[in-house]
Amino acid sequence: MNRMTVAASAAALAFVACSAQAQTAPRPSSAAPVEDADQRGVLIFRPDFFADQRPNTALDMVNRVPGFSTSDGDGARGFEGAVGNILINGARPASKNDTGTSVLSRTPATQVERIELIRGGAPGIDMQGFSEVVNVITRREDIRQSVLTVTQSLFNGGPDVFGANYQFTARSGERSWGFVLSDNISTSDGNGVGRVVRVGPGGTVLRDEALRTEGYGGGNGLRGNYAAPFMGGKIDLTARIGVSDWRGASVQTAPTVLRDSANFNDSLNGELGVVFTRPLADKLSLESRFIHTVSDFENRSTSNGFVGAVVSDDMVFESTGLQSETILRGLLRWERSPALTLEGGGEVAYNLLDTEQAFTVNGAHVPLPSASVKVEETRGEAFGRGAWRVRPNLTLEGGLRLEASTISQSGDARQEKSFFFAKPRFQATWTPMPGHQLRVRVEREVGQLDFDDFAASAELDSDTVFGGNVDLEPESRWIGEVVYERRFWGDGVVSLGYRRDAVSDYIDVIPLRNGLSAVGNIGDGWYEQIALNVVLPMDRFGFTGGRFTFRNNWIDTEVTDPTTGRKRSVSNLRESQPNFGISQDIAAWKIQWGVTTLTRLGQTTYNPDFTARWRAGSDYLQAYVEYKPTPTLSVRAQLTDWDDFVFVRTAYADRVTRPVAYVETRTINPRTFWNFQIRKTF
Repeated sequence: MNRMTVAASAAALAFVACSAQAQTAPRPSSAAPVEDADQRGVLIFRPDFFADQRPNTALDMVNRVPGFSTSDGDGARGFEGAVGNILINGARPASKNDTGTSVLSRTPATQVERIELIRGGAPGIDMQGFSEVVNVITRREDIRQSVLTVTQSLFNGGPDVFGANYQFTARSGERSWGFVLSDNISTSDGNGVGRVVRVGPGGTVLRDEALRTEGYGGGNGLRGNYAAPFMGGKIDLTARIGVSDWRGASVQTAPTVLRDSANFNDSLNGELGVVFTRPLADKLSLESRFIHTVSDFENRSTSNGFVGAVVSDDMVFESTGLQSETILRGLLRWERSPALTLEGGGEVAYNLLDTEQAFTVNGAHVPLPSASVKVEETRGEAFGRGAWRVRPNLTLEGGLRLEASTISQSGDARQEKSFFFAKPRFQATWTPMPGHQLRVRVEREVGQLDFDDFAASAELDSDTVFGGNVDLEPESRWIGEVVYERRFWGDGVVSLGYRRDAVSDYIDVIPLRNGLSAVGNIGDGWYEQIALNVVLPMDRFGFTGGRFTFRNNWIDTEVTDPTTGRKRSVSNLRESQPNFGISQDIAAWKIQWGVTTLTRLGQTTYNPDFTARWRAGSDYLQAYVEYKPTPTLSVRAQLTDWDDFVFVRTAYADRVTRPVAYVETRTINPRTFWNFQIRKTF
């Protein structure tokens, strides 16, 4: 029995068991979500549903919507199909980088009128390819509010980092404005100490060294937002400027050995977003967007050391450049009737990456393929879609996107390619009775090429240098998916989904001449997934205010390895990552607490010269407690504790017969760390 069969059996058993409980034990609750009277696929959550959690922000509320997980999009170029599953008053934020979660984190919970969970589509709602979205409806009350948040992460035996942000929000009538001053922190939960053992094919120990890794950074920024009536409609403006940095290090030592590698990343970035919406006629409206982002970056990786009296090569890889994106988008929405909405529009975008790389060994320049690269993309997309509520329990959503783009490269290599893709989508949502829903989706998705893959890059801590690849083709896939969802006991959920993708032009790592590798297309393959999500209220089991959660995706893939010609799975994909959680709201004590554990973490990377497997130990544990003594003050403490990380790298002596040159095992004991946060509203 293969793992997909086991996953399907386990998921089905859990689904049947929870469904049986749901049928025999309905939960009476005045705070339970209610189905929209006109459309059963829409659930409405009002503030009293979240009362026991005492939420500070709208994001706190959305995070407690049963069975829903927030997404801010995949960061792909363009707007259509690249943004997240959060709407505020029926629209997405003005900028891609001012994400839905970011806006909700600035929205006080007291300003939320209701939250709509839209499953499978609804007239007037732009689903952007998601099967579920939330629409947060805010009150129109005048407010003037400041919030100060202070955070710190304290590592056991490692560097401690601190951050803070201040935000101001105001609304007067139809006008609103605000700003955020931020000093954010970024850390790696893989920081720690360990050991590196390299063994040759005959069992000879080639290396046995102590290991220490560190990674931390952050950023400072200023963001401003403004919205007001304008020319018979409404205009939303957002702008940001900021700097960010990251510092990483890996040091291996033995009595006569030092291997020291480090990387430094710095950037100055800015963005501007404008959204203008205006009714044009009865039931006809226009939404237009302008988005511009820019980043000036500088990256540097180094590696040096010694083995006995022999000094190792001093290697330096540097990269500097400019990256930008400009988008202009228009959308016409015709709400022909309460049951039918038709939309059409288009967008044009210009993207740029202009970068210079240099690789030196002991001060001597080493030529790299595509070391100096300027990549430009001009892209246009036209789209049309419609959502039709055939009857209250059945909604059909369909659409077609036509994309044409030209990517040109200049510098060390000159090339220009043009692409055209048609991307149809269809989804049906059937809610035969309260608490039961079936969703079926068929869609073609086309990935975007990562401009960084056109240029050279390096991972000096693993002695890997990648050449650039000017011949990349976008990855595309036909997706078929079916999801059945059962809701019960007010906030209980069990959903089970199956998905199968037929993939063309999978992107992975391919061999190049002179012993180099590059990101490239490796041919066709398939992707298969079973997804299970369970939210189980525990009140009727005597655990008042408690809930149990479980979610996992069991994934299987198949491609042909470009070096060996054998079938294998896709690189850097976690085939299973079970997530168990238990939490409780103790309203009388004004406390929330929770524990989450992940098990069986791991993934494999395939390269022409090596195979690398990463896995965590038996568990990842995260526990938190949050105390809210008043509606304007919250104090949160969170503990993160990992078992050992193990990295096993099998290197091959050549690419043809692939005899094992050595097997290297890196074991890291990640540092336990605490996160503390204090949030005060004025």
